[in-house]
Amino acid sequence: MLRYFISLFLILGFAKIKAQQKPIDLQPKDTVVYEQPYGIRVGIDLSRPIVSSFQDNYTGFEIVGDYRLTQKLYLAAELGNENKTRIEELGGIDVPNDAQLYDFTTSGSYLKLGVDYNTYENWYGMNNSIFVGGRFAISSFSQTVDSFRFYESNRYWSRDQFAPGSTESQEFSGRTQSWIEFVFGTKVELFANIYLGGSIRLGFLFSDPNVEPFPNLFIPGFNKVTEGSKFGVGYNYSISYLIPLYKKAKKPEETEEQEPEPTNN
Repeated sequence: MLRYFISLFLILGFAKIKAQQKPIDLQPKDTVVYEQPYGIRVGIDLSRPIVSSFQDNYTGFEIVGDYRLTQKLYLAAELGNENKTRIEELGGIDVPNDAQLYDFTTSGSYLKLGVDYNTYENWYGMNNSIFVGGRFAISSFSQTVDSFRFYESNRYWSRDQFAPGSTESQEFSGRTQSWIEFVFGTKVELFANIYLGGSIRLGFLFSDPNVEPFPNLFIPGFNKVTEGSKFGVGYNYSISYLIPLYKKAKKPEETEEQEPEPTNN
């Protein structure tokens, strides 16, 4: 019996010595893996229905969506429709009764396709984004002139207003315009898979909007056209839902080891 205990103590002592010879990792690495969702995010632009409810001369609707390709890169698209009536007036001139030149209605649809790149470094487990991107956009629409007056710098015969033109509607249909957009925006996850987003857009038209006999003063999806310029500014505020299709694992980024600073004795 004594011989048995002696043998057991020898075996345990030998195992302890071997264990002490194994190097100890003083900085163990985190092996936890976080799986991030990949899928299609679909939603609507909130700004257009809100503006439609407050302005009688405007109706609009836009569907937004993106698809995650990589950790940072997304395919993105917007599809929408707008109808807007505008009245063009000349300000700062001596016309006491009526400075209105014409009023017109623009109606049409548009499609935008492009990519977004997320520049935001999320905390572990977050899926927010601050992104930059680009779009190629095309719009198909019609312009309807509801009425117009003739502009005259010398109003000898009609001092109080512009000379009458026509009150009969003239429609110019089948018009198209294309442009590119630079996009800057953000998307924040409010709840699980529900995102609130916003973006501003700077567009540049490929072709001249000053076509005859009536120029394209408003283009659906592009916004107001400034006289003598091909640039335009737009925006949107969206709420969207992510449809997860699969997940990809991403390990937390490792921090670089810092060497201890030498101490002076």
